[in-house]
Amino acid sequence: MDSIEQQLAAAVRLRERVDAMRFPPPVTQVYDPLDYAWAPFAAYVRRYGGGRKRVLFLGMNPGPWGMTQTGVPFGEVGMVRDWLGIEAAVLRPAEVSPLRPVDGFACPRSEVSGRRLWGGFASRFGRAENFFADHFVVNYCPLLFSVGARNLTPDKLASAERGPLFQACDIHLCAVVDATGPDWVVGVGRFAAGRARQALAGRALRIGEILHPSPASPAANRGWFAAAERQLVGQGIWTGD
Repeated sequence: MDSIEQQLAAAVRLRERVDAMRFPPPVTQVYDPLDYAWAPFAAYVRRYGGGRKRVLFLGMNPGPWGMTQTGVPFGEVGMVRDWLGIEAAVLRPAEVSPLRPVDGFACPRSEVSGRRLWGGFASRFGRAENFFADHFVVNYCPLLFSVGARNLTPDKLASAERGPLFQACDIHLCAVVDATGPDWVVGVGRFAAGRARQALAGRALRIGEILHPSPASPAANRGWFAAAERQLVGQGIWTGD
C-alpha cells in the first residue's frame, strides 16, 4: 500500500472511531468533515500527500469556515479552490445547526487562519506543488465542536471524552507519520505540538512548533507569517534564504 492509500485508510479508521463517540453537553454540535466532505479531503491527499515529506505540519481541528466547509486542513475556500486547485462535492451533514451552516465551497465566509497559513506558504513557495514537494499539512483531530455559535476546542472537552478521542487521534497521527516519513512534525500552535510530542515520543524525528495563525492571537495579528517563518528558520526547519 503506497503512502496515499495508507493515509486514506487511516482516515477511514479515524472516522469510524470518532463517529462512534458521543459528546454530551455543553457540546451542542459536532461536525466530522471526513464524513460529508470526504471527496475534497481525499482529493487533497491524492494530489499532494504522496511520497516522503520532510516536514509535516499539524493543526488542531477544523475551523467553522475552513475544513468544516472544504474537508481540507485550514481549508479556507478561496485558498483551497484557487491555490490548491481543489473543489469537489460537499454533502449535507446528517444534522446541521443553523448557527453553524455548512455550505461547502459556496461558503461566503473566509477562515482567517487558513488564509494566513496557505497564503504564507504561497508567498514563499509560489506554486502549491513546490510546497508539497516535501511538506504536508494534517489536523490532529477531525471534529469541530460547538457550543451554540461558539467553538469548543478539543482540549476543553471533559476528560472522559478527551481520553478516547485523543487515543484515536494519536493512532491516526502515528499512521500518517508512518506513511509520510517526516524528519520534522511541526505543531501549528501549542496544543498540536504538545499532542505530537506525546503521541510520537520515542520516535526518531523532531518536533517543532510555530505560532497559530488564529485572529484570537494578538501576536498572529501582527504579521503571522513573518513570525512563523522566523520560528521555522530559528529551529532549523527552513533556511533563511
